[in-house]
Amino acid sequence: MSCLCNIQQEKRKVIDMVKNGFTEELIAPCGMNCRICLGYFGYTATGEKRKMRCVGCKPTGKSCAHLKKHCKNKMIYEVDYCFECSDFPCKQLQKLDSKYRERYNMSMIENLKYIRDNGMDDFLKQQEKKYRCPECGLGVICVHNGICYSCKSTNDDG
Repeated sequence: MSCLCNIQQEKRKVIDMVKNGFTEELIAPCGMNCRICLGYFGYTATGEKRKMRCVGCKPTGKSCAHLKKHCKNKMIYEVDYCFECSDFPCKQLQKLDSKYRERYNMSMIENLKYIRDNGMDDFLKQQEKKYRCPECGLGVICVHNGICYSCKSTNDDG
């Protein structure tokens, strides 16, 4: 009987994670929403399964994966988000943002400005609306390839 309860608890955790997947903890200092990132889904750019999926910068207590080597402020934890820095947007963030705008139609700088100007709650609602899978309603569309890993549908906008 306790085994059945454990299975039900695990199912509830998975459902809660899917439903509540857009959280502040998954917004990286650089403005990346880790919830929509290929690494978070547990895949590589070539479509292979990763040995370990990324859980995001904040949940692991690490600095920003994209900018940590180039940012003294983030490395010593003076700012939580890049928009709090006097150098915002710095050259490294602009370079990263340019790549993401071109390849994935997503801007980390725009994400950060939105958070700064409208607050995290509004940003998370906007992200939920934009990236929740329209096919299954449960999964999330990956920004890097447009795939919902819950139902395997593809979004040509991804």
